[in-house]
Amino acid sequence: MKKIILVSLMFFLVLSLFTGCGNVVKNEDVSTRTITDSAGRMVEIPSAVERIVPLGNAPRMITYLGLADKVVGYSGMDLNQVTPVTAYAYAKKDIWATKPIVGTDSAGATAYYAEQIISVNPDVIICTYPTELADEIQTKTGTPVVVVPMGTLFGEDYEQALRLIGDVCGAEERAEEVIAYINDCLLDLKTRASAVSDAEKPSVLGAAATFKGAHGIDGVYTKYAVFEALLANDVTEGLSEKASGVLIDKEQIIGWNPRYIFFDSGGVGLVRADYEKIPNFYAQLTAVQNGDLYQYPSSTSYYSNVEIPIVNAYYVAGILYPEEFADIDFEEKANEIFRFFLDADNYLDNLVAFGAGYCKVTLG
Repeated sequence: MKKIILVSLMFFLVLSLFTGCGNVVKNEDVSTRTITDSAGRMVEIPSAVERIVPLGNAPRMITYLGLADKVVGYSGMDLNQVTPVTAYAYAKKDIWATKPIVGTDSAGATAYYAEQIISVNPDVIICTYPTELADEIQTKTGTPVVVVPMGTLFGEDYEQALRLIGDVCGAEERAEEVIAYINDCLLDLKTRASAVSDAEKPSVLGAAATFKGAHGIDGVYTKYAVFEALLANDVTEGLSEKASGVLIDKEQIIGWNPRYIFFDSGGVGLVRADYEKIPNFYAQLTAVQNGDLYQYPSSTSYYSNVEIPIVNAYYVAGILYPEEFADIDFEEKANEIFRFFLDADNYLDNLVAFGAGYCKVTLG
């Protein structure tokens, strides 16, 4: 009898070594299939995915695909710090509030919490991380990790990411809907903007750019996707070969002297403070003299938004090309776009209440 008890204790001790210490016993009877992720990794995943942990920029893409309810843990910021400019998180904050944060990418510092990920027992982890990090997470959690592209705003790699997530999570139809909607908007913008000759297009500058924090007028966008979608006469043309935010000498802005200036709403306070110090500098700018200063929400907030830049493009287009966009009611169009991506009505009201609405900017 003592031997039987001893053997039983040893059995349970061995079993605890496999089920304890953060390891999860997977059901070997679950049907699986093998997919190839964007990093070229062969990953075996359940045929039916019901429990998802998205990391990096994946939570935003998951939201666009209507999969937030399947999330059991995610990487993100404290919901108390989330603003309407981080649209995907703010619009679904009631859902995210019920999910544990199992990682963070705040301020560019990537961290994941293996034990917390294991504790929520996901079917699959979807991340926008490098191959080495994905392999490390998969090894430490014992959960299949699928790498998808980070996604360039309005780029083909964003489409690849949406399609891959749709394939993994059974949301292929929605993925194609999102891709088609983005492309239809871009085609509409480009077609209308093409009706204006290059000679007639007013010059424009995107300033108070958001990159590694907020900036004043000397933080500018180059090859900004919003302006590129409108074939705009961007004064920063040639400044850089890639889309980015850069700091420049303010005197350069006087040399460019753009007809219109658009600010990220988060940097407007810095612009106004700067104006109080050196009003003579601003007085030299045509856009200031004519009152053609405007604000829109930042395209970037905890990685790049998609719905906000599309709305930004329609806002800018209505100002640069009023005749070509005369039939577009901006508020209706904006809320239509937000509704499609976020399943949220009147989302524009949230941005306005936060001070990140679409409006003219006055200085002084």
